[in-house]
Amino acid sequence: MSDNGIASRGCDLVPWLLEAFDMKVLPFTRRAAIACVLVLLAAGASRAQEPQPYALRGWVPPTPGFLVEPPLLRKLVNASDGAVSGDGEPLDGPYADFGHMVTGAGWISAGPGYRRHIAGGRAMVDASAALSWNLYQVVQARVELPHLAGRHLRIGGQAMYQDLGQVEYFGLGATSREADRSVYRFRNLDVLGYADLRATRRLTFSARGGWIPTPELSAAGGWRVRAPNTIDTFTDQSAPGLLVQPSMLHADISAVVNWLDHPGHPTRGGLYRATAASYWDRDAGTYTFRRYEVEASQFLPLAGPRWILALHGWEVFSDASPGHAVPFYLMPSVGGKNTLRGFDDYRFHDADMQVFNVESRWPLFAHIDAAVFADAGKVAPRAGDLDFRHLEHAYGVGFRVHNATSTILRLDVGRGTEGWHVFLKVSEPFKRSTPAFGRSSVVPFVP
Repeated sequence: MSDNGIASRGCDLVPWLLEAFDMKVLPFTRRAAIACVLVLLAAGASRAQEPQPYALRGWVPPTPGFLVEPPLLRKLVNASDGAVSGDGEPLDGPYADFGHMVTGAGWISAGPGYRRHIAGGRAMVDASAALSWNLYQVVQARVELPHLAGRHLRIGGQAMYQDLGQVEYFGLGATSREADRSVYRFRNLDVLGYADLRATRRLTFSARGGWIPTPELSAAGGWRVRAPNTIDTFTDQSAPGLLVQPSMLHADISAVVNWLDHPGHPTRGGLYRATAASYWDRDAGTYTFRRYEVEASQFLPLAGPRWILALHGWEVFSDASPGHAVPFYLMPSVGGKNTLRGFDDYRFHDADMQVFNVESRWPLFAHIDAAVFADAGKVAPRAGDLDFRHLEHAYGVGFRVHNATSTILRLDVGRGTEGWHVFLKVSEPFKRSTPAFGRSSVVPFVP
């Protein structure tokens, strides 16, 4: 089947899928979000210009699976390789932005984007907008000089607006109760500048600084609210920053050592990151604090590409002077799709946190991996309380649909002390949720 045939078949599926989702009973905004996702998926397939898989980077034979892959699955995944790539940004022109939104946004987000090199390729402009399954909204625009100092330096400026309708909060500390689940709406604008210095092929230093005008925390919104509102459930003592959200200046620096073969679907290599950040409350000064992070991921091919062991660890420490506090929406948290997959998103909040993950993967088909995983983590009010005692645990199984360089769809079924949880995502495990331009959101803290 040609790529045009695949795209045509994808478009033919749209009416059937709309009927399968029983679109008539859903609110208009929900129907619009689903229709947008389906159209973009069909468009993504149609953008694959070459019938040969992995044509953009040279053909790479997939690892044979333990089972014979159905031909239709192989053709659909190969078609996605030209439109969905985890190794870089889109080419010039229109593009579809998939999956670049914070934890809690729902199983998928999608929207249009456009980028163009200008000034003879010395500068680049980019803008995108996305709507998620849970009706979260993100709009961003940036201007960048990507090839300075012999392609070792990149600088840019960016503005991003987020409207996150139902962010979860359960209270402070490791003893917070699942029954106290609440949700809040968070809207903010972040205007920042950034710079990346590529010191060597594997070592990059990054810095950014920006201004967040007064964010707005309010009652949850969206097409369906299934929990009490945070502003009705908690107080400013049990959720610091609940009543007043100050404007903030922020800055951070990072050192990253990265030798992953493919960031969107790594099968070997590692990523090691250390970050120091400061937040300055520009109103009363109450919420001025510092944050330090260390993170490591390592992917080990134990039997070549047919058995991959993935290891991940992440620790975050907050440092607030006496009389100062960390707003609860900027506190480290664990739980959900990237940390503890047997618990709800944002399940535990406190000043400090740690999480450890191990995952073993095998190719069930050439483009579908089966996985088993185990997660452990905790939060604590002091860095000295981060140890290996009283960790929360989760374990489970999953499947990863991928092309040569990207995870297209991920299903994880995990169990913790609070029961079973199912996560359907379009991102690689352990990869922090990022907006379209590939940098983690500053506010709120996103696990």
